[in-house]
Amino acid sequence: MTGPGGGPRGSWRNTTHDWAAEVDRDHLALIRSGPCPGGAWHLVLEVVAYAADEAECRGGGRCTVAFHADGSVSVADDGRGTDTRFDAGRPVRKPVMATKDLRFFDHPGAQLLPDGHPRRGMSVVAAFSPWLVHTNRREDSAWEQRYEHGVPVTGLTPLPRPRGTGTTVRFLPGMPLVVPADPESAFAAWPWLTVEFHR
Repeated sequence: MTGPGGGPRGSWRNTTHDWAAEVDRDHLALIRSGPCPGGAWHLVLEVVAYAADEAECRGGGRCTVAFHADGSVSVADDGRGTDTRFDAGRPVRKPVMATKDLRFFDHPGAQLLPDGHPRRGMSVVAAFSPWLVHTNRREDSAWEQRYEHGVPVTGLTPLPRPRGTGTTVRFLPGMPLVVPADPESAFAAWPWLTVEFHR
């Protein structure tokens, strides 16, 4: 099985990310060479923005934001899961963590997130995180993969067949996390997404 249309990966249409490259180390290094506008809370918003995209596409959705004792944060949604295709029989996931989002990164007119800073994509979260675990549940399969500062350090580790679909991103911000006093109000810009907080 290959990608859509039966062609090899090089022929796949790029929408949000470039399927040709699984890791863009120069891009990740560029992110880490500068500050993170908005700090760790902005990283949380970057992840929730993807859940909001999925919810808008499906006419509604839910996600849970959890703050863990080890300082990590997880965002779990009930969407379709991250696009995963096959090239010469090998599973290939859309490189959302380790390459730039073609829609937003360094685009002057990029969408503003609720903190007022431009959206730049999931690679910003991965690059600034000492570790990040991406868990993916699609209709036919499930897997997880671990990253360190945006670079994958494991392959796609298969998980038991999922009961439902969705994506979970758990990451340890590489900077202090200051949660606003009323974080729920930050998500009024995404009325089609219901956000639940666990502290």
